[in-house]
Amino acid sequence: MNPAFPKGRGRIERKSGVNRIERKFKELKKKRKKAFIAFITAGYPNLGLTRKLVFELAGSGVDILELGVPFSDPMADGRVIQEASQKALEHKVNLGAILRLVKAARSRTEIPICLMSYYNPIFCFGEEKFVQAAVRSGVDGIIIPDLPPEEARPLVKLTHKYGLDLVCFISPTTSTKRIKYISAAARGFIYYVSFKGVTGSRQALAGDIKGQLKAIKRITKKPVCVGFGVATAQQVKEIYQIADGVIVGSAIINKIKENIGRPDLIKRVGGFTRRLSDV
Repeated sequence: MNPAFPKGRGRIERKSGVNRIERKFKELKKKRKKAFIAFITAGYPNLGLTRKLVFELAGSGVDILELGVPFSDPMADGRVIQEASQKALEHKVNLGAILRLVKAARSRTEIPICLMSYYNPIFCFGEEKFVQAAVRSGVDGIIIPDLPPEEARPLVKLTHKYGLDLVCFISPTTSTKRIKYISAAARGFIYYVSFKGVTGSRQALAGDIKGQLKAIKRITKKPVCVGFGVATAQQVKEIYQIADGVIVGSAIINKIKENIGRPDLIKRVGGFTRRLSDV
């Protein structure tokens, strides 16, 4: 075991007493199913609709939900998510408001929830304060695109200490040595970036994705889920055959954008998500 990443101790006990992400993957494995993970930007088009979408997506085939924390310089995000983040920032949506939203949502849903946040909002919040607040609010995991685990040892230790899963990235260019290192730090699942570049829908999956995932699965026993560029039911189906789960974000946010102002926005987004997940 890598000494930089000790086993979790001294956890703040969740109400359920069970890690929701781990429980979900075990449940899916027993059913021989794969995880469908949906990403939406918190606060887009507003926090009220985000809360309704949390409940709708929880009943629309979504196994794990990612809430994006809006940030002014989202380097890993494509145009669609950048625009959603900017709209949320215009409504003064911040990390504290998102934690309050999750806490309120926990009265009605036990869906595993991850926050995807750039490091700056967490740094400004305070690392330990954030981890404690996230766990108390009912957040299950954190994904930080611009903070590699090599540069995050104090935060990694805090997430392990308090029981907040840290989801780490592996890309097509990640070396075998570094895959081992990342796997030691990661909790919950590993996020495999299927394309070099930023998020956004693409016409086809990378041609060598199957071989890359096989190589990763030989190194780690942790679930590996594929994101970046997944937009169609056919792509979801292809990924289900080779990975433990799929992550869809830009396509769902596009559907939200298309229906802003419609009274049935929530229902339409839920139906779209159900069609993607139920393949």
